[in-house]
Amino acid sequence: MTKRLFGTDGLRGQANIFPMQPELVLRLGLAAGQYFRKGHRRHRVLIGKDTRLSGYVFESALTSGFCAAGMDVFMVGPMPTPAISFLTKNMRANLGVVISASHNPFMDNGIKFFDKNGFKLPDHVEDEITAMVMNPDMKWDIPLPEAVGRAAKLEDSPGRYIVYLKNSFPSQLTLDGIRIVLDCANGATYKVAPLIFEELGAKVFKLGNEPDGLNINRKCGSLYPGVAAAKVLETGADIGLALDGDGDRLIVVDENGKILDGDQIMAICAMDLMERGVLPGNTLAATVMSNMALEVFMQEKGGRLVRTPVGDRYVVETMRQQGLTLGGEQSGHIIFLNHSTTGDGILAALQLLRIMRERDKPLSELAELLHPFPQKLVNVHVERKVPFDQVPAIQQAVKDAEAKLKGRGRVLLRYSGTEPVARVMVEGEDQDLVEALTQTLAHEVERGLE
Repeated sequence: MTKRLFGTDGLRGQANIFPMQPELVLRLGLAAGQYFRKGHRRHRVLIGKDTRLSGYVFESALTSGFCAAGMDVFMVGPMPTPAISFLTKNMRANLGVVISASHNPFMDNGIKFFDKNGFKLPDHVEDEITAMVMNPDMKWDIPLPEAVGRAAKLEDSPGRYIVYLKNSFPSQLTLDGIRIVLDCANGATYKVAPLIFEELGAKVFKLGNEPDGLNINRKCGSLYPGVAAAKVLETGADIGLALDGDGDRLIVVDENGKILDGDQIMAICAMDLMERGVLPGNTLAATVMSNMALEVFMQEKGGRLVRTPVGDRYVVETMRQQGLTLGGEQSGHIIFLNHSTTGDGILAALQLLRIMRERDKPLSELAELLHPFPQKLVNVHVERKVPFDQVPAIQQAVKDAEAKLKGRGRVLLRYSGTEPVARVMVEGEDQDLVEALTQTLAHEVERGLE
């Protein structure tokens, strides 16, 4: 094996360019099918996708590979990533697959797997599957002709997911009178999300719900929450919800048009759970990218924040290891482990709306709990990913920046797991200092990795 196919959130890349090529994806279906096919009984795999045009290519390739490996395939069509997680477990399938590049533009696509319990695969399983895919001399354990798999569409999957999510909202509550701006990013939630909020009684103003295969995430959704913010002000809505292309992220807008990120959503939800005495250990899990203010907030409220590597699956792994029920990312992945096994933007929105309803408070008042420290993130394109501690100039630049922050801020350098990018982040109490240090560090990283 010369390459690791999987990044922090599955396989990802531009359609028809390595690794997102139909011939490789067919081998991926063969490999995963062989890996998860145990014994001689029939085995099932669910395949869902977002609204990208190239989804048809990879759905067909995966279906061929899985059927050839002897697994029965159920095609779900365009559905949110967390829906596939739920349905995989609910249908007692052996494996779930999502074809999506999440928040990336339409020309990219990706593949991520869920095990029979609805959790993303650990690194070692991904590596074993990768070794099978990349081995040119791989001897496939192909079944006899009468034992190959069948393929069918699962027609009622949207209804199943809608009922499951509505059941996460207290039965004695409704959303009657609530006005919601909902931006579906022209992605996988475009059908199910409006129905869920409307059936609970809300008045929904829809944005980004006319996908054409090419407009997913294009100046809409969680990457462009200003679109929802403008609509909130125009309509006088109570809240704006901005989802990403595969529906596992949420960014929200309060009634005044102020944008709230994942850290602020987590603070509101953590405080609610702590006050009700149902947050295990009064502990929240979040990644190293979460704002320092969230850590301070949890300490001041008698709780604690556990840091994890970037990626919602690493948050989930930590939560499972420590018996936690709430975690997430600043980017908007929010995990309620009592309800779901992965980040779910619609579920997070419903929990936030529940708190607003139960406390009879506008979102702006709830959001006063957390005031993030000024934070700046710059992406630097890199041709190679050398460990930062092996580049003396970068190490010295980090030490200089930390000295200037005087213990009242953070510096974080990390490589993207899905793109040829180094992420340079600085946060502190002084906005001007944060801006200056970020630019200096980004320059040193760019120069040091030439």
